[in-house]
Amino acid sequence: MNSEGTKKRKKFLLVSVSFLIAVFIISFVGTIHFSNVSLKVTSRYAIAAPTTSTDIHGIPSSLADLVEKLQPAVVNISTTKTVTSGGFQSPFNDPRFNRFFGGDEFFRRFFGDTPEREFKQRSLGSGFIISKDGYIFTNNHVVEKADTIVVKLSNGKEYNATVKGRDKNTDIALLKIEPDNGLPVVTLGDSSKLRVGDWVIAIGNPFGLSQTVTAGIVSAKGRVIGAGPYDDFIQTDASINPGNSGGPLFNLDGEVVGINTAIVAQGQGIGFAIPVDMAKDILSDLRTEGKVVRGWLGVQVQAITEDIAKNLQLEKAEGALVSDVFKGDPADKAGMKTGDVIIEIDGKIVKNTHELIKIVAGITVGERVKIKVLRDGKQKIFTVKVMERPESKDLTEDETPEGKEYLGMTVQAITPEIAEHFGLSNLKGVIIAQVQSGSPADEASIRSGDIIRQINKSEISSMKDYQEAMEKAVADSEDTVLVLIQRGKAKSFAVMRKQ
Repeated sequence: MNSEGTKKRKKFLLVSVSFLIAVFIISFVGTIHFSNVSLKVTSRYAIAAPTTSTDIHGIPSSLADLVEKLQPAVVNISTTKTVTSGGFQSPFNDPRFNRFFGGDEFFRRFFGDTPEREFKQRSLGSGFIISKDGYIFTNNHVVEKADTIVVKLSNGKEYNATVKGRDKNTDIALLKIEPDNGLPVVTLGDSSKLRVGDWVIAIGNPFGLSQTVTAGIVSAKGRVIGAGPYDDFIQTDASINPGNSGGPLFNLDGEVVGINTAIVAQGQGIGFAIPVDMAKDILSDLRTEGKVVRGWLGVQVQAITEDIAKNLQLEKAEGALVSDVFKGDPADKAGMKTGDVIIEIDGKIVKNTHELIKIVAGITVGERVKIKVLRDGKQKIFTVKVMERPESKDLTEDETPEGKEYLGMTVQAITPEIAEHFGLSNLKGVIIAQVQSGSPADEASIRSGDIIRQINKSEISSMKDYQEAMEKAVADSEDTVLVLIQRGKAKSFAVMRKQ
């Protein structure tokens, strides 16, 4: 009896302990994750998770409350501009082909005259309100050359807007409307704190579909897409379409971190936004001057490739190579020369041309800066007084008859007629007439119409200089030839590999 009772008690105790262990295990596990599936176990022993708007991964469960607060400060922008069309236009896009026939007049006589007419072209974009009295950020390309600009608020009210300032180089414009009452405004965030993988929200007017909301993540930072000299785009997979231009890109704190600007037409999930820090930096200039005043050294620079670094005997392919120094500008007055490699400005390291442009743009006009360069392997320091950056000029290209051939390119002397055609101030140098496909010159991206100014740092003033320098370059033991070319008004170095 006693033995039987003891056995029962032991059995009961064993079952109780097993039950307690099972409860402990369940409460410890709490939530079990299988890929994107979550099985939640609830017991009175489990610690309750805090109630938030995100799940265990930090993914928003809903953006509705945040979007509701942000939408009133996002506006739709519609513009109209006068466009002239009609009249005769050549069926060929190549201007050299047209010149062969004597211009459009040949085709006009053959096909007959077509009267020109004017019509109104309408376009749509987005923007966001940054002040209660009606200042609005958008893209410059949204409002450029517009005759009228109408801003529509989220409540349906419309106002005529004026352009208070715009900057073509960054594609940013500042508009102003005169509202009846104070307007809802956005908060400008800090785009430098953005990290790849952060969640972002785009609100705008794609295809005229007002107040459209899309979401995604920051896919990359610091993208250079060839839009301008100050490219520094945020890449995102939040859907951006035509009409989103000028609209805000928000973080999950409801702060504007970018201005939606560009898309890759052939791609999906690839959009680009201007960092809002760039807009904040130029806001004062846009508001007071109507334009952005930037620093200018008076040099043209290019990236240093591995081939160029090897040819110049640089330790690494870093810095900005000066391909031209504009006469009378600050760098010229300070003594800088073509071929100098800029490595530092006022203690700031210059790793590439992109960094150089950003550093110089931020220097106050009239300020004197110390510029450290490498010249023939030695460091030199110049004191340069920065001037205001002038408007850039267009470049031109053309072709000329054939001449002497080296490394797959033929050249000829620059005649007075050629100089006049290209707008050259003198007859120095030689002009490239033809580049053979697949040749060293072709692989170095040299084109017909380029003018050769230097070969391996030797100045080229005539055909004789060119032939002597090329024969020497081809015969020496080096496996590359460094050439300074001029294309239109721009100069750049090219490296040709000997075959």
